[in-house]
Parts: sequence; structure tokens; C-alpha cells
Amino acid sequence: MLLAALPAAGYRKHLPIRLAGKSLYAASTAISSDLPRPGMVADDHAALLAACEPDVGLCTITRIEGSFSRRLGAQLAVHPDGMVTGSLADGCLENELAARISASPEPREMRFGAGSPMIDFRLPCGSGLDIVMDPSPDRAACRAAVEALAQRQATSLAMPGASSLALRDYIPALRLLVFGEGPEVDALRSLAQAAGIAVETHTTGGSDGLALGRAPADIAVDRWTAIVLLYHDHEWEHAILKWALATPAYFIGAQGGRAAREERTWRLAGDNIGADAIARIASPVGVVAHSREPVALALSILASVVGEYEAIHPHGG
Repeated sequence: MLLAALPAAGYRKHLPIRLAGKSLYAASTAISSDLPRPGMVADDHAALLAACEPDVGLCTITRIEGSFSRRLGAQLAVHPDGMVTGSLADGCLENELAARISASPEPREMRFGAGSPMIDFRLPCGSGLDIVMDPSPDRAACRAAVEALAQRQATSLAMPGASSLALRDYIPALRLLVFGEGPEVDALRSLAQAAGIAVETHTTGGSDGLALGRAPADIAVDRWTAIVLLYHDHEWEHAILKWALATPAYFIGAQGGRAAREERTWRLAGDNIGADAIARIASPVGVVAHSREPVALALSILASVVGEYEAIHPHGG
């Protein structure tokens, strides 16, 4: 799940945990003022951000045997006071890691769950995890990775020692561009913002220079950007779709019924846009084939956009 934008004072992540028999909410310390603050921070980056701070340990899942709720490379940061940033399970595993990393002077990889010699600690799912616990990760490397992500660049962090996972890879947070008009645009923007997704909307009556028959100007698009068109007047689509198909966007979607889709395909083909390029356009857009209400359509679209983003994660969706 994606988190909200970094506030001016820094980033905090809360997680209910239990330490010394007491239930509490753990909050990370705020990130330093000299660290870059991307517009949005994926939960996937939260522990990395925290590990830039002094005395914060970093735990990384380096191997999964069986089924588990987190992906390979999932991370947890442990602060000097035992509080954590990120999550790996339901709290029990976090507590165990927080206790063990504080007692470990050097990085080490340990097995948890199935196949572990620790008979007093088991994972309810029955799986086995190898986790690297690094009490003092390379702060410069963590900062360099954060800088790269702030510049919308993929990056990686080397795992210490001979761990099962040599590099932990990261990709920039999902970014959503929405072009259109009407309540569907408002609904998608509101839901995306509530989910912590960086979203830009460009409407026909806006002040961003969008004009009929003209490609958008001065809008950056990268491999982690999704583009969605929500027009009732499909005349607005053509120039925008031609522009979108020339970008590396990982997702391009447009609403429209059968007649609109056939007209769209015919016009794009007439402009020498190949069949493979046209096939990039998801239409009908969303996981629900026929959404008749703005909020239902927005939920359907957002599910597709996030699902496709998860699928391109280097450590698997």
C-alpha cells in the first residue's frame, strides 16, 4: 500500500507492536532535513529512508520458502529505542527482529520459521524466511539510494556478506497522470490521493494549456508512470493517446464503449500507429468491465494501475 506525502517535519510510520509486554504504536524518527523528500514515498521505501539515520538497523527478507504475505526484499528498520519502520508480518516477527538486531554487533542472516533451529518461534503460515539483520547499514549507500529514487531512478542496495540476496532493488513510486473531464476524474483523483499515490489531473477547462488536437507539453513520463484518459467527448483523446504511446509509461488506459474503441483504433491506425502500440491501451479500463458509477469506475481503474505497478517490481508483485 502506498503512503501519503512526506510532511514538512519529516516522515513517520506507525505500526502496532508489543515490547516488554506492552502494546504500543511504534513511530520512526523524522528523516533528516538534508535528505531529499520525494512527493510520494512508497511503503517499499519507508525502511530505506529510516536506515539513513544513525543507529538504525535494517532487516531484509533475502529468501522465502513457501507462501508469505510480503515480497522478497521486504524491509524493516529498527530504531535504537526498539521502535520500527515498515512491517513484515503481524508484529510477532517484528518484535523478534527488534530484539535480535539490538544484540547483534555484526550483520548476519538468520532463518525464521520452517527450517529454523529456533523451536520456540514459528511463523503461522508455515513458511521459512531468511532475513539479513544489519545493525549498522551503509548510511552513504542508503542515502544514495534515496537520492536516486527522489530523481525517479531505479536503484539498489548491496546486502552485507554472502546473503541469499546480493542486491535489494528499488523502483520509484507510482505516479498517475489523469486526462479527462467530469466526475470520473474527480473520483479517481480523490481515491488516488487517499491511497498516497502521486496524481496529476489535466482537464479540458484547466489552466495547464491542454487543447483539442494538441499533444500535452512539458509533462514528464517515465517507466513508473500510469496514464489514464477519462473523456466523454472522445475527440479529445486522439492527440493525447498518440503522445502517450510515444512515452515509456507502464500503463495507458482509456474509458469508452465499443463504438468509441473501434473509432479510436481506426484513427490511430490511420496515423500509422502499429497494432502492438495500440494494444498497449487498456480499454475498457479497469478490472470491472462495465462500471457505471464514477467511484466504482475509479476503484476499478486504480486496482488495475496498482496491480500493473506491482507486477513490474523487480522482486515480484
